[in-house]
Parts: sequence; C-alpha cells; structure tokens
Amino acid sequence: MANTVKEISHEDLKAILGKSPNLLLVDVRTKEEVDKGHIPGSIHIPVETVGSAFAMEPEEFKAKYGKNKPPLDTKELIFHCQVGRRGAMATSKAHQLGYVNACNYAGGFKEWSEKEGK
Repeated sequence: MANTVKEISHEDLKAILGKSPNLLLVDVRTKEEVDKGHIPGSIHIPVETVGSAFAMEPEEFKAKYGKNKPPLDTKELIFHCQVGRRGAMATSKAHQLGYVNACNYAGGFKEWSEKEGK
C-alpha cells in the first residue's frame, strides 16, 4: 500500500484548470511558501490540517475555505506542495478519509513555476 498515491502531470493539471467548475486544487505548503506564489485557483490547507479540514461538515468547510467540500467520489480533488512529498502525504490522508480518487500533482509548485514562468 506504500506507493498507491495517484499522480497527475503538469499537462493534465493545466488541461483541467479553469475548465472544471468542480476542481478543488489544494496547496498544502506553509503560509510563508504560499505567500511567495501559488497556482491560480488553488486553496491553502496546510498538510498538517488536511485531515481535520476534510473531516469538517460541508457548511463549515465552505465557511472556512470559500469552496464547496467535494463529495467522496469526486475525481477532481488534487493536492500539491513544493516538490511532491507533502502533496503525497495529503493525498494519502484524503484516501484514508474516503476520497478514493484524490491525486497528487507531484511536480508541485516548483515545476509549475518553472513551466509557467511565475
């Protein structure tokens, strides 16, 4: 069960960004990292709070993060960090909570900023 985290590529992420109204892209880096730049449309939920965030009631989640809490079967829940490790941890946590299709953008913000020049 060690490496069963689904991953998404930069190209795949770019293809869904802005096209899917249901996409929830979660940046699990620290506030300091996020303040230096982020992927447009992402919401910030630090890796250590992913479990409690996704265990919230939908109304509470929406009030705190400004987005609808996705259903457990969503195919559009993507986590990312700087280079992939924390994103994989967050994705594993989401899987434990029942988000079986959650995936990790393994390239992270580092790859995104290199490819997008941001």
